[in-house]
Amino acid sequence: MATTSRDGVLGEVATPVAIGAVAGVATGLMANLLRKAVVQAPTVFAGNWDEALAAEHAATLKIFDALEKTDDTQATKRGFLLMQLKHALGKHAFQEENVIYAMMRDHDLKEAADHLNHDHGYVKQYLFELTELPRDDAAWLPKVSDFRTMIEKHMREEEDELFPKLRGGLTAEQNRHVTTAMNKEGLKLA
Repeated sequence: MATTSRDGVLGEVATPVAIGAVAGVATGLMANLLRKAVVQAPTVFAGNWDEALAAEHAATLKIFDALEKTDDTQATKRGFLLMQLKHALGKHAFQEENVIYAMMRDHDLKEAADHLNHDHGYVKQYLFELTELPRDDAAWLPKVSDFRTMIEKHMREEEDELFPKLRGGLTAEQNRHVTTAMNKEGLKLA
């Protein structure tokens, strides 16, 4: 029979339980860090910040491709893909807004940065509307198509015009710094 004395059985049981709890917490934290590293790895390995963001754009378009191949009977699949899209775009926007657009403002591209940030507001609006609209609604895919058109325009503007302009205005050291800072931000939401 267990006693509750200070040096009795309860103390002998509590120590292994405490060690087990600490080990469980440590394992959970390590697993979360590993998951974050795996999610951010494609961006890190893509290279410089602009190449990494272009790779994220391409990955986002693949999610759109998968969404556009669904039909009204695949509501569950649409929900899963929408969740993936929201996560990918959320992390991507966090990196751009907290590093790239801030750097653009610091390098005489304030108006362009504000315009891109404004576009991100519409990205959030589309995501909200797609979340609210029943996944089996006939209007769902046309909304996805409109969203894709908008986001592709935004991506082209970044990749073809604004990011090259920013990259060219930075030194090699500044570009390395932006890449590192962007990856740190991405890891936070990965």
